[in-house]
Amino acid sequence: MSEPSYLLDVNVLLALTDPVHIHHVLAMQWFGNGGFNWGVCALSEAGFLRVATNPKVQGHTLVQASAILAVFTRFPGYRFWPMPSDWGTLTAPFAHRVYGHQQITDAYLLGLAIKENGILVTLDRAFRQMAGPKYSKNVLVLE
Repeated sequence: MSEPSYLLDVNVLLALTDPVHIHHVLAMQWFGNGGFNWGVCALSEAGFLRVATNPKVQGHTLVQASAILAVFTRFPGYRFWPMPSDWGTLTAPFAHRVYGHQQITDAYLLGLAIKENGILVTLDRAFRQMAGPKYSKNVLVLE
């Protein structure tokens, strides 16, 4: 059996890159263990850029935030996760558990992790409910 591959949620990327983030130490402890395959997709990149450039959050310029993402690509085990299917296809196995508009992007990330037989790493406990028992193996909530 091959080693699992981890898809990082936006909240984990933000926690890793912000030393004053409430979950920075937790995220760094997990990520610092290393030795595993991990990555991001277009949605997690875009979400990171959107929040990291928000003056009320991290306040980076777009150039600075993009440079932070570029640094991540040089860490061992990194790979970019292409998005091979549309939202409806990727979320079909658990769409009945998507209960609100704020879960649309989350559902896409979970669906991608499931499709790629990977694990979505997040700080958001709500992913457990969305995944349900069948796909709980595809979610790692850092706590």
